[in-house]
Amino acid sequence: MEIKLIHKEEVWKLRHEVMWPEREPDYIKLADDDQGKHYGLYVGDRLVSVLSLFVNDTDAQFRKFATLELEQGQGYGSKLLKTVLAEAELAGVRRIFCNARTYKAGFYKKFGMQRTDEVFSKGGKDYVVMEKFFGPATDANGGA
Repeated sequence: MEIKLIHKEEVWKLRHEVMWPEREPDYIKLADDDQGKHYGLYVGDRLVSVLSLFVNDTDAQFRKFATLELEQGQGYGSKLLKTVLAEAELAGVRRIFCNARTYKAGFYKKFGMQRTDEVFSKGGKDYVVMEKFFGPATDANGGA
């Protein structure tokens, strides 16, 4: 198993297959894919999980996290997410968030992410914004 940075074009096929197979392939492309860091987890020479990270100063969002259906439940996605969370923290990110499909919220809680009050629907699917803070704890007013 190997995790490495890959080109955006490499993530598009897996994104489409896993996340939105009923849509046209361009549906899974993001306008800011050129600004993202795209991670892939390989088993041998086979790409099985992808995640794209977008950093804006001390905030970051990961998007389009997908693992091949037949490979889910084997820890590949967890390994990829742990790696990206650790790299984001080392890079000085203080808050990382994602738009999680609501039925996957429990998965993200295992990584210290918390639900926010922000929920929405897109393409007939329900989402909740989940976030995690790194570094020293702060109070509601931003103080330590």
